Amino acid sequence: MVPPPSQDEVLKFLETLPPEGSGGVKRIDTHANIVFLTGSKAYKVKRAVKFPFLDYSTLKLREEACRAEISCNRKNAPQIYLRALPITLQSDGRLALDGEGEPVEWAVEMNRFDRSNELDVLAEKAPISDDLSDRLAQMMADAHDAAPVRGGAGFHDELASYVEQNDAAFHEFPELFPSEEVRHLSEMSRAVLSTLRELILKRGERGLVRRCHGDAHLRNIVLIDGNPVLFDAVEFSDAIATGDVLYDLAFLLMDLWERGQHRCANRIFNRYLDKTRLDDRPDGLAALPFYLMMRAAIRSKIAASAALNQQDPDQREAQRDQARTYFRYALRFLDPCPPHLVAIGGLSGTGKTTLAYSLAPGIGRAPGARVLRTDVMRKRLLGLPETEKAPAEAYTKKASHRVYEALDETIRDVLAAGHCAIYDAVFAAQDERTRIETIARHAEAGFKGLWLTAPPATLKARVGARAGDASDATTDVVDKQLGYDLGRMTWTEIDAGGSMEETTQKARACLDRYIP
Repeated sequence: MVPPPSQDEVLKFLETLPPEGSGGVKRIDTHANIVFLTGSKAYKVKRAVKFPFLDYSTLKLREEACRAEISCNRKNAPQIYLRALPITLQSDGRLALDGEGEPVEWAVEMNRFDRSNELDVLAEKAPISDDLSDRLAQMMADAHDAAPVRGGAGFHDELASYVEQNDAAFHEFPELFPSEEVRHLSEMSRAVLSTLRELILKRGERGLVRRCHGDAHLRNIVLIDGNPVLFDAVEFSDAIATGDVLYDLAFLLMDLWERGQHRCANRIFNRYLDKTRLDDRPDGLAALPFYLMMRAAIRSKIAASAALNQQDPDQREAQRDQARTYFRYALRFLDPCPPHLVAIGGLSGTGKTTLAYSLAPGIGRAPGARVLRTDVMRKRLLGLPETEKAPAEAYTKKASHRVYEALDETIRDVLAAGHCAIYDAVFAAQDERTRIETIARHAEAGFKGLWLTAPPATLKARVGARAGDASDATTDVVDKQLGYDLGRMTWTEIDAGGSMEETTQKARACLDRYIP
């Protein structure tokens, strides 16, 4: 009887697979997996290891993990994940991929992709476009929509355990993390999590705690045929992968924020909330700073541990620098920030929405202000895609009042959650402007109103050139608006007839005097 081969022997066999093409076989090692790249395929083998958070120590556990990886990733990345593949021992003692002999190891068989299209690579090269940001938001919304529902109590308990694990891990590296700062972070984390307990439980009751991807950072997203694909989900632990959908989203937002991709992070944050049909209440924003902190803290301690095992001195110092950077972000995410409301009014074509998205990343705590638009809310209430034209009855006085009421309630909830907001609407009537100022005052939030102006010909040219936007405004609508009686204008007027860069500079200069 031929004795079963060791895992090292299986790995050597995979290194000698007949290559497709002239590239040979490339091996990539991580702490838990070994990946072999050959031609158009990739084979991932689970290391025979056991950690506190995963156990691949037996063949049966590795088989289950490979099957679980296929199951967890197929819905998000069917173009990558193919099957759990046995590596078999043939009767003549040779090893084979999916042969007729007894399985002695298991691998995840995948289609290869161009690693230069991974999002972390793209984020290092240039700002991520608004179009790709929108598609990333849709990717996350779709993933969460398909994710199985779980309970909120278990998720809260896991967060509490992470706080204590982080505290212990940070104290192991006093040369990286000053003890007083570690104490401050841990005390703040415990206090904030205590205040969030009821919110997390309620979000669980509303189906917003789910078995998500669990590891949705930049290196686990790749562009395939120009579309973002989420891959390499956590398969080894339901507990780690289970969380509030905003906690899952927070990994991507935090990673982008740390890379300086603030506009992209803010855009994904806003467009995700616009697009998702799971969450129609913004009270979860109260938990987002804690979620961002937790993602940064976990990345920090992982980088610190990785530095210990790094032999190359330059790489070791790079890991230590990354650990310090993530730790500083973790502290910063919990810094208090008073809520502010910026209202941007103006006739159609003045560039309100473009200005709102230009300003939002720099207002309030990460990932910037929540942008709320009457055009988006109108389509949401109607159950229409944003770019589908609404019927004429959607613009009656009664219908418009319903839109403003819904947005007013949302604004109150956003401000109550401690988050800043930008309200994008025409605001042509004096009572509309007064009403939104009153909402901010009752919420004890700072307020600044901006009124954009531009020549009629400019307004009509911009409206006529629109495509793929939630607004249904036409040049006829502009003509009608030009006849409005605006009443007494107390908001700061900004000439928006020039370039958006010029308008943004003027608006920022104005807001800098009101918002710290």
